[in-house]
Amino acid sequence: MNLVETEKLIIEWAKARDIIPNSNIMTQGIKTLEEVQELLRAIDRKDKAEIQDAYGDIFVTIVIGAYLNGGSLAIYAEQAYNVIKDRTGTLLPNGDFVKDVK
Repeated sequence: MNLVETEKLIIEWAKARDIIPNSNIMTQGIKTLEEVQELLRAIDRKDKAEIQDAYGDIFVTIVIGAYLNGGSLAIYAEQAYNVIKDRTGTLLPNGDFVKDVK
């Protein structure tokens, strides 16, 4: 199964559980933040299974949020890629990304 198919199944799942009609992009944004916090705790504990679970949960919340915003995560990801694809630079050891000057 590819990500576009997975995205469609997540939307069907969310509709069947009344998440779609009873949610909005703000509530999904808050849910995403909660899941990111769970991810950070799992990373801190070096709990691989929980890290994987958190990434999956984050994906679910942003798929639903994108849908509620009238779009799809696949389209938003493509748009983001088109913005960054020609960027060049270097990630420094301290985590800062330094863009090349054109």
